[in-house]
Amino acid sequence: MSEDSSAPLLITEGTTAIVTLRRPAHANRLQQEDVFQLRSCWDRLRQGTTIRAVVLTSTGRYFSAGYDINSMPDISRSDHDGEVVENAFASMVDELEQLPQVTICALNGGVYGGATDLALACDFRYGVPACQMFIPAARLGLQYYLSGLRRYASRLGVDNAKRLFLLAEKLDAEQMLAIGYLHRIIHPNELLPQALQTARQVEGLAPLAISGMKAALNAIAKGCVDERAIRLAEARTLSSNDIREGLMAWRDKRSPLFAGA
Repeated sequence: MSEDSSAPLLITEGTTAIVTLRRPAHANRLQQEDVFQLRSCWDRLRQGTTIRAVVLTSTGRYFSAGYDINSMPDISRSDHDGEVVENAFASMVDELEQLPQVTICALNGGVYGGATDLALACDFRYGVPACQMFIPAARLGLQYYLSGLRRYASRLGVDNAKRLFLLAEKLDAEQMLAIGYLHRIIHPNELLPQALQTARQVEGLAPLAISGMKAALNAIAKGCVDERAIRLAEARTLSSNDIREGLMAWRDKRSPLFAGA
């Protein structure tokens, strides 16, 4: 079976993975099969041991127009009583947020609807001056899914979340920067190089410590801290080969070579 040339593509460059959305003719609108493909990408990355950072980006003028609204009824499964059992798109975004690697989103253009949460689930977001964001849920009669609302409230604050969801405001790049959605605005020619440079910063850091601190910070932001799990992760680093390597490298004034164990 030949590979779908429009499906999200995962490639690796050294210790960095690059995941690219590839439907530029349709503003990188996400189809149901794209959601499943992205979940497969996250699964591969979660099981991998050599990838330290992940860059998420797109081809064309837009980052993504979000989930295809014509397929909206297919994204959730319900039982016979009408209770929602699973939202596959929400689960895919949550799985991205939970990756142990550092994640960087390179927003090459506008980002809309559910794709705004896809980018927000990344640890860092860089965008071009032409970036804009818009969440049309209220105009469509749709309530946004819970984990996305929680992510917005915890990362950008309730007041900014209300602007975006309750007023359906459209924000430009400077406004996205002001509310903390973007970390930097970068010239289009420098966008991917900057994202890759950030990924390279992670190469010299201890992956065991990074994954533990990332999980802890995300839990703190959500207000669902498991103190025992965080303390166990801390204890794991204290007995790891990584901390021994880090201390020796510090003493010897050389760059450490971490193995993530």
